[in-house]
Amino acid sequence: MPPPPNPAASETRSRSAPALRPRDAATLILVDRSRKKPRVLMGRRNTRLAFLGGKFVFPGGRVEPSDRRMLVANALPQRSEDALAARLVGRSAMLGRSLALAAIRETYEETGLLVGSRDYGPPEVAPEGAWQAFAEEGVFPDLDALHLLARAITPPGRPRRFDTRFFVADRKAVATERPGIVGPDAELTEIAWVGLDEARGLDLPRITRAVLDDLEAAAAIDFKPFRPIPFYFERYGKGLRELL
Repeated sequence: MPPPPNPAASETRSRSAPALRPRDAATLILVDRSRKKPRVLMGRRNTRLAFLGGKFVFPGGRVEPSDRRMLVANALPQRSEDALAARLVGRSAMLGRSLALAAIRETYEETGLLVGSRDYGPPEVAPEGAWQAFAEEGVFPDLDALHLLARAITPPGRPRRFDTRFFVADRKAVATERPGIVGPDAELTEIAWVGLDEARGLDLPRITRAVLDDLEAAAAIDFKPFRPIPFYFERYGKGLRELL
């Protein structure tokens, strides 16, 4: 996620902070199911970053204008679209698509992994920036490979707030990788495929720990598409978890 100026404030309420409107953001959880127990891709944020420096996270960030213009091979599964539309007023018809593309783009920007398909050839056009790598590598973003796992809104009083949608995809959805993205001067200084129990032993943000539990529950029923989707938010100072 984009860094707020104060790391301590990122998970601590500030009584003087204004009630900011959450910004749309997305995260992608890649799952390796080739072994008996699933493993997930996690990255360690650079300790020099103000926001969550040194913590392990899933790749992700806010929606950018280019995400609304990138071409896709296939649409999101209908179950994910329906859940993305829940609890929203005046939702744009393109929101789900933009969120899924943001998750794919951020995953490339932070890890070098390009999620999509080479079956359709390269996209004819791609916005400037990170999406150019998909055109150069002949990878079409394939939204059908993504499924919504959870949604979480940063509580009021934080320096920055995000309405984050957590998507999950199989490791097989990675079409190719560009090396040299992860390193000591990058946003993520290391990435690793880790088991869920091992992941829980890492230095994690609270919401990441909660979503790991949701991931384990989804894996237990083989990621069936019509499973309940958790929604985390705060109302009147009380943290709530409801199902979409």
